[in-house]
Amino acid sequence: MLRRAGAGAAPGGRRPGVGAWVAGALVLAFLLLFLLLPVGKVFVTAFVEGDGTPTLGHFAAFFQQGLMREAFFNSLLVAGLSALFAALIAVPLAYFTVRFQFRGALLIQTLGVLPLIMPPFVGAVAMQLIFGRSGSVNLLLGEWFGWNLPIMEGLAGVVFVEAIHYFPFILMNLTVALRSIDGAMEEAALNLGCRGWRLFWRIIFPLAAPGFVAGASLVFVKVFDDLGTPLVLGQTNLLAPQAYLRITQVGLEDPLGYVISVIMIVFSIAAMALSAKLLAGRDYATTQKGGGALQRRRLSPLGAVAAYGWIALVLLVVLSPHLGVLLLSFAKVWSFSPLPDAYTLAHYATVFQDSGGMIRNTLLYCGLAAGLDVVLGVTIAYLMLRTTLPARRWLDWIATASLAVPGIVLAIGYLRLYKGVMLPGTDVLLTGSWLLIMLAYAVRRLPYALRSCVAALQQLHASLEEAAENLGATPLRTIRRVVVPLMAGGILAGFVTSFITAAVELSATILLTSAESQAPMSYGIYLYMQSVAGRGPGAALGVLAVVVVAVGTYLSHVVVERTQGRLAPAGKGSGSSNA
Repeated sequence: MLRRAGAGAAPGGRRPGVGAWVAGALVLAFLLLFLLLPVGKVFVTAFVEGDGTPTLGHFAAFFQQGLMREAFFNSLLVAGLSALFAALIAVPLAYFTVRFQFRGALLIQTLGVLPLIMPPFVGAVAMQLIFGRSGSVNLLLGEWFGWNLPIMEGLAGVVFVEAIHYFPFILMNLTVALRSIDGAMEEAALNLGCRGWRLFWRIIFPLAAPGFVAGASLVFVKVFDDLGTPLVLGQTNLLAPQAYLRITQVGLEDPLGYVISVIMIVFSIAAMALSAKLLAGRDYATTQKGGGALQRRRLSPLGAVAAYGWIALVLLVVLSPHLGVLLLSFAKVWSFSPLPDAYTLAHYATVFQDSGGMIRNTLLYCGLAAGLDVVLGVTIAYLMLRTTLPARRWLDWIATASLAVPGIVLAIGYLRLYKGVMLPGTDVLLTGSWLLIMLAYAVRRLPYALRSCVAALQQLHASLEEAAENLGATPLRTIRRVVVPLMAGGILAGFVTSFITAAVELSATILLTSAESQAPMSYGIYLYMQSVAGRGPGAALGVLAVVVVAVGTYLSHVVVERTQGRLAPAGKGSGSSNA
């Protein structure tokens, strides 16, 4: 009998054994202690008075203050405009490189993803040096034409930086969606005379809408929750900076900090729910995968010039933060000039001398967090796809829900919930230890590892496990010797994704770091960037962070390809035997 790949999600309706119950209980306990209870504590604090009586007065006080109303509307405006401008960058980039014959399309798409490997608040400093009032571009424009571009002024600067940093989310999702469109749909439209903008707007874009909406909603949520970029640019009239300032300046007892946190969570969830609602009830499926039925179309000579020119301009802008940070890391003096006046290696010497502990802390925290994420990811994936454990889907939903929890909100919940709690067997406060930083990284990045592990397990046919058990292997031994090795590629992808995204986390780090000896690289970069004198070492540390992320990403691709190549013959053999 032919069996569909992945059909054995729960082979034979396998009943959960003692091990499955224990694993499920441990995962649930982790999610309860470090996600649900801290976030729940934030919600409870926002809705109760100091004596414990329920109230809505804190929310009334929030909307009665002009600064808070301004921060609320500014956050919506900045997140919405950032998603809009990110779409204006990503949509043409994806469309041209996927649907037309385009030299260097893969290189362009790869370069388009590079902004994600740099912390946005580091890119903000570089953008000031290049596009700011006294930046390179405006100095040249003023000298040549007598005018300048005020794109880094006020909230416009935040929108500009956020759009440049997060547009790859739309680019990646939309590229996949465009490649999945049945080419016959486009060919039929062309035969009926539908071309140009009408073809794109009436046929292509609607079919690719799921990818676009997924990317745009993710951009909105990321920008709405971002703390570092507004702080570096001096824009505190947004929700995330206000939550940070209320907690750090007024204290943990200030209710408005919790009100802001609740509003941020609600709007993050609402953005994701709205994106799902927009796609509900519509059919985007096609009868065949990819655009193989239609050759990529040729651009006219004039169209090719315009497309290449526009893409070159976009890439120049989106890669300018990397160039700016690199120049700043070597700059001895860079002030009121298009390029640094002199260069030095002193900033790197300073970083290696003073910040070695930050680099070690980053490797430790992110390594442990990513390792914990893949353990949790594999466990949840196995319980969900291979057992009939009651409410197993809830583990997946709860873990994925952490996407909607801003880092600063999670940190506030930790500080409130675990205030006064000591580490077992010590006299050290839990809120003063580095463990909470690592746990915050793990919770925030768990959905990335989980999705990789679920995808890897879905591609592993259950008959391989059944064969091992028929030969006498226990369930635990089957998992250890069969399931985990065959999931190695997905596990590694999840580990690296969690690691590299945690390495640039600032929102939770900035509140949970209680001593400089605990500071990771992201916190060190932020501290350096607070003064003009420290921006050179901060840029050098930022370059090192980018190198760490880039090397980790490259090594993960190498290992994944080798793992898939080594396991490919076995996979093919199993597929033929199942048939």
